[in-house]
Amino acid sequence: QVRLAEYGGGLVQTGGSLTLVCEPSGLTGSMYAMGWFRQAPGKEREYVAAISWNGRNTGYTDSVKGRFTVSRDNAANTVSLQMNSLRPEDTAVYYCALRTTGYYYYTAPSDYEYWGQGTQVTVSS
Repeated sequence: QVRLAEYGGGLVQTGGSLTLVCEPSGLTGSMYAMGWFRQAPGKEREYVAAISWNGRNTGYTDSVKGRFTVSRDNAANTVSLQMNSLRPEDTAVYYCALRTTGYYYYTAPSDYEYWGQGTQVTVSS
């Protein structure tokens, strides 16, 4: 059974940094694409960042470009989202997602087969 464990959420002040980590289990190998999404209260789940299976291709939504960095360590079987210069509007529950097919990165929630439980990120003003 595939499971995604997420770590690293919390409360931070405006301008601060957090690193989220997602650790898949129940898979063989590392040929899967990963994505990060977030959902704020009363809003739909939105794409934040994504990375291809080999880490060579990454994508970001416009509002986080230059502030967030997605990376992966296939030897350690982890995917990370480094979040810098955080803003109150980044406050949301953050989810990692996994797709077992394809060679690129993917930006729609419907592209992904498995989801983590979510971790709360709160940025205070």
